Amino acid sequence: MTTRIDNRFAQLEREGRPAFVTFVMAGDPDLATSLKVIQALPAAGADIIEIGMPFTDPMADGPAIQAAGLRALKAGTTLRKTLALIADFRKSDDATPIVLMGYYNPIYIYGVDAFLADAKAAGVDGLIIVDLPPEEDEELCLPAMRAGINFIRLATPTTDDKRLPAVLANTSGFVYYVSITGITGAASADAGAVGTAVARIRRHTKLPVCVGFGIRTPEAARAIAAQASGAVVGTALVDALAKSLDAEGRATAKTVSAVADLAASLAAGVRGAKQAAE
Repeated sequence: MTTRIDNRFAQLEREGRPAFVTFVMAGDPDLATSLKVIQALPAAGADIIEIGMPFTDPMADGPAIQAAGLRALKAGTTLRKTLALIADFRKSDDATPIVLMGYYNPIYIYGVDAFLADAKAAGVDGLIIVDLPPEEDEELCLPAMRAGINFIRLATPTTDDKRLPAVLANTSGFVYYVSITGITGAASADAGAVGTAVARIRRHTKLPVCVGFGIRTPEAARAIAAQASGAVVGTALVDALAKSLDAEGRATAKTVSAVADLAASLAAGVRGAKQAAE
């Protein structure tokens, strides 16, 4: 079964350019503003949109994304409302791939079968669940694949050649390479080290390899994207949104454009990566 993610990477390959993947938190700072932000991202150059599922204990996330999740929870965002948000987005955009990113607990509570049916109906294309290792593939990964939803796995600098085949076994859509050890937003990615790591992963899989964590500027996005199938930016966009809020943490007239303008400059960086690679 071909997903929107597969179609998008096939299109990018024809165009000879890497993907620009954005991450924002569902419901941050409220559901109405969140929808407007997500709707603005494709026009700003996002090829794939990752949407965070707010969770009370986001252990892999740094302070910026943790704060975004807390703002979203405070605004009443639930997993059900996150799926409704995606369904609303799909009313005007049926092409841009959407990946839900987060933790297994809310999905487990929702019920795996019910979640997958509702996610598919809402227009979700892929899942990144950071706390489900390959040993737990029966829990969600294999049911997701059967439902026609890509299960995207994380590889890290500590994923060695012995471990990599297990990580890649049931991965689909793309591989997400975490360029640094630690939490999101903690450090800057090293393009040289990333290039070596991506080459190693590509020896084990034909899937696209996108690189995230530690990419904050157009220059960094260009340098990383030149080494990979795509660059993922989250913390920088979440920070831009946070800085646009008023003293009470509410959206302002600048919130949507703050995210969209930064996304556009990062997209320009990624699109310049083809030249950088030549």
